[in-house]
Amino acid sequence: MIFREATPSDFIQLHEVRMAVRENTLSNPNLITEKDYTEFITVRGKSWLCEIENKVVGFSIVDLKENNIWALFVHPDFEGKGIGKKLHKLMLDWYFEQTKEKVWLGTSPNTRAELFYEKQGWTAVGKKSNGEMGFEMTWEDWRAVIC
Repeated sequence: MIFREATPSDFIQLHEVRMAVRENTLSNPNLITEKDYTEFITVRGKSWLCEIENKVVGFSIVDLKENNIWALFVHPDFEGKGIGKKLHKLMLDWYFEQTKEKVWLGTSPNTRAELFYEKQGWTAVGKKSNGEMGFEMTWEDWRAVIC
């Protein structure tokens, strides 16, 4: 397993992972474009990925502009190998090096993702207007998790 920062040239493989997930699926694959990935990776924040045998199997993207987690996905064939936890740690370590502002995310309720975030120390803050479950993480909460 190789973990590294993602670049815009990784778009196709990132999107393949995004479209392969069984939960938190996109109703329309065209809702997220190459331009969106590029903006989030190069302007708004940063992204990391995991490769196995030169194939992207998971990725994460954090958005400093809106202080949120824009993406954290692992291909279903590679779940349960610690890839999500490592991407999560890389992302939040970097995020909290840049700012001490609280970070938030939304995920579909009653999913493995919801349980994952609870286990990683996120605080559930209730359902959002779009039906997703909202979570928040403070710098202090993150320090408590990693120490």
